[in-house]
Amino acid sequence: MATATEISGQIEGVAKARYIRVSPQKARLVVDLIRGQRAGDALQTLRFTKKRVAKEVEKTLRSAIANAERKADDAGESLDVDALYVTTCCVNEGPRWKRMRPAPMGRGFGYQKRTSHIIVHVAEHHRAAEHRAAAAAAEVAASTGVKGAVRKARKAIQKRAKQAQKKK
Repeated sequence: MATATEISGQIEGVAKARYIRVSPQKARLVVDLIRGQRAGDALQTLRFTKKRVAKEVEKTLRSAIANAERKADDAGESLDVDALYVTTCCVNEGPRWKRMRPAPMGRGFGYQKRTSHIIVHVAEHHRAAEHRAAAAAAEVAASTGVKGAVRKARKAIQKRAKQAQKKK
């Protein structure tokens, strides 16, 4: 399940991948590579990492980015995807699958298959959030008066035209 939240003006996206069939220790090696990086750089790092779990982490990161975009769209704000950073990412241990292997003389050796829960948070850089807020305030100031009413009407017409093109 994936969610997105907005904290103090910054747009943040969160994604979770649960019950991934890899040991948490191995997944943490990959997750440590992307922590604190820009989202685009983190995707490139994961694409060229030679670990099996890198694909799962990449899917989770893409989901977090999409959640941040969706959150911005729902709030009616513009989001620059290039301004997103991987703020936190962690790997928690999931349930273990207990299995038995045949052993000599009718005995059985037990072993465990480990699973992981991967959590990735992406957030907008604080400078980008300030810039976006300033741009929104400038747009509000520009939309006052007669000229502002004309701008609003033009935007509404353009929005309807885009929606009509999407339906086709």
